[in-house]
Amino acid sequence: MATKSTRIAVLFYLLLAFIVDGEAKDFDVRTYGARPNGDIGLALAKAWKDACASPTPSKVVIPSGIYNLKVAKFEGPCKAPIVFQLQGTLKAQTNPSGFNEGEGWITFLRIDKLTLTGGGTFDGQGKNTWGKQCSSTKYCNKLPMNIRFDFITNSLVENIVSLDSKQFHINVLGGEHLTFSSVKIIAPGTSANTDGIHIGRSTSINITDSFIQTGDDCISIGDGSRQITITKVTCGPGHGISVGSLGKYPKEEPVQGVFVRNCTLKNTMNGIRIKTWPDSYNGVASDMHFEDIIMENVGSAGNPIVIDQAYCPWNKCNAQIPSKVRINNVSFKKIRGSSATAVAVKLACSKSFPCQNVQISDINLTYSGKEGPVKSQCQNVKPTILGQPHPALCIA
Repeated sequence: MATKSTRIAVLFYLLLAFIVDGEAKDFDVRTYGARPNGDIGLALAKAWKDACASPTPSKVVIPSGIYNLKVAKFEGPCKAPIVFQLQGTLKAQTNPSGFNEGEGWITFLRIDKLTLTGGGTFDGQGKNTWGKQCSSTKYCNKLPMNIRFDFITNSLVENIVSLDSKQFHINVLGGEHLTFSSVKIIAPGTSANTDGIHIGRSTSINITDSFIQTGDDCISIGDGSRQITITKVTCGPGHGISVGSLGKYPKEEPVQGVFVRNCTLKNTMNGIRIKTWPDSYNGVASDMHFEDIIMENVGSAGNPIVIDQAYCPWNKCNAQIPSKVRINNVSFKKIRGSSATAVAVKLACSKSFPCQNVQISDINLTYSGKEGPVKSQCQNVKPTILGQPHPALCIA
């Protein structure tokens, strides 16, 4: 059902983008004084202001070339559907100072019927900012994300590149009916805290036909996320595709309805993962389904299939107190390929609230390393097992 609705959603937004693009009036930044290799900030702000105020569909055009941009916020509501067409490259400053925690280098805010397209690149120039320890300071939190989408509805992001972000590449907050298609995210595996796409408190978000290589989760799903569909995504290097981490903060909203299908993970630290903090606040994560996944040498610092309810990076929590996040209705189906670790499946659920309604079928993961035969680990979960999975699954 989710796959069919996802196809319909993607086709709808592609059709909408085609119609809007064909009818839209161009607001070319060159008309406002922008020139390649110069600062585009003022010209781009003026072009957006005029386009957003247009009573008919509009299009902001950034043609081929490299343009420097210190920071930008594109705010709605706009009077009609709007296209942001980036054909060139926007370059951030290398100096990350001047940003507050959680801010974006580029922010799209409170817009309905936005189309971001054009084949261009958002170059965060983050190489000089990576390498410091995020665990001991708030350094990483103050680094700007490449692109924030805050309260964006009925919109499409397609055919763009996010390169070398200083922190998260793309952050989605308060979105509804937002599709990402043919998005490419590029950063080395050593780039700290550079999640590819992070989703929080959003509904009906679709990610499809995209390529993500980065230094943290390729896709991470935070609290309050509902009806999230991820299809035909290639991930790696990175930390895999994750739900969570959940339970760290009070009053987190439930996660409900996550569908990950027909994806490939290559040389990632983990594969598909659900993670919650020990000694956590109350929370719920339910209706999460992972199906038709190919793994290639996955789990170099974790496992290909993971439920981890004692997630405690940097050992800054009380791992002896069980998580209070309840996990329910989870399935792992048709997952095959190679593991980088002998423990190919690890289901470590909470002692206080064991995982419920977990189903596993058609698992075939191999391992050829020195740690011994491929195996699984289970705690506080009694999964329903269909067929003869490899590795054999324990029941605890």
